[in-house]
Amino acid sequence: MRRRDFLRIATAFAAASTTTRAQTAPPAARKSSPRIDADAVAKIERLVPALMRKKAVPGVSLAIVMDGRLAWQRAFGVQDAETKTPVDNDTMFEAASVSKTVFAYAALKLYERGVLALDTPLTKYTKQPFASDPRIARVTARHALSHTTGFPDWRTSSRLEFEADPGTRFHYSGEGYYYLQSVIAEVAGRTLAAPCGRYEADFEVCATDFDEFMRRSLLAPLGMTASGYQWREAFTSHTARPHGIKGEPLAWKKPNAADIARYGAVGELRTTASDYAKFLTAVLTLPTSDAFLSAKMRNEMLRPQTKLGTEKIDGADSWALGWAVQERPTGNVILHSGGQTGFRSLTMASVERKSGFVIFTNSDNGGTICYDPTLGQLLTPLLAG
Repeated sequence: MRRRDFLRIATAFAAASTTTRAQTAPPAARKSSPRIDADAVAKIERLVPALMRKKAVPGVSLAIVMDGRLAWQRAFGVQDAETKTPVDNDTMFEAASVSKTVFAYAALKLYERGVLALDTPLTKYTKQPFASDPRIARVTARHALSHTTGFPDWRTSSRLEFEADPGTRFHYSGEGYYYLQSVIAEVAGRTLAAPCGRYEADFEVCATDFDEFMRRSLLAPLGMTASGYQWREAFTSHTARPHGIKGEPLAWKKPNAADIARYGAVGELRTTASDYAKFLTAVLTLPTSDAFLSAKMRNEMLRPQTKLGTEKIDGADSWALGWAVQERPTGNVILHSGGQTGFRSLTMASVERKSGFVIFTNSDNGGTICYDPTLGQLLTPLLAG
């Protein structure tokens, strides 16, 4: 089973958010350009390897976007603790749940093309019965992308049970993202006869062309040539291997088309820090090509849709469409973290400042890098004046 593994700890970035809320920045600070200067870069380059040694994290890749462009990238450590192959700027990592941001963007582009409506029940687009509960007829794409379907994270029995009425409260749900992915496969892709697999509660899923759909609709237009979903043997030489909490190598995960049909939107993007930075830059700068979202749709994607109640994640106040949101006086910060066996990741950005970062790690201990307080302070200028 592939699940989102929440990092529900008091993080440096949540703490920074609290500090920012308490102190309203003067207008000049809000308008200033974000800067990670040479001194900060030197500190990052010393800090990250020290943290990796201390926490047994074999590999890290970090990219920084400033003023709407890739400003700095650095790779640290090794792809595989056995082979000692170094991480470089072309090393692919599992993005884990950070994958949801990319899928959400692609789904919203289908809305702009008139293929899929945000607020029309998804049952209107599919002949496949997803749940027997009549509330399934009220679940929309907006609900799926904002985690308000009422579904559990993943099903625990053959009958999918609702935990709440659709649209009434936030509850993080991989099952909701899978439902939307499966509908998109019907309206904009293909379901294949094989392979098929059985997943949670013996739930059967058969392959689709999701990998091809994402490459064609978004990855290729962005120039994300080092990114994909379905495993290819060519990935082996430049893909980070998963590692456990002691830095021990874990078994390679090589998802086939059925695995991607089940988990692709949820957490199966394999990408590099520089490739993901291309996506993040598109979110921040609004490229004019028809392949990308309009300003109106991008703003709707990042608009808070639902407040977080007791289920706090990464210091967020609310959830948008595919993104968590920290609502700060100096401007909202969008973010998403990811965690699955052997990998941890984090991206954060300020739309107003057109700046942010992404961190990928190949360790179950990678959260100690992503959420290190000192690293957080060094990266804070990207997010707030």
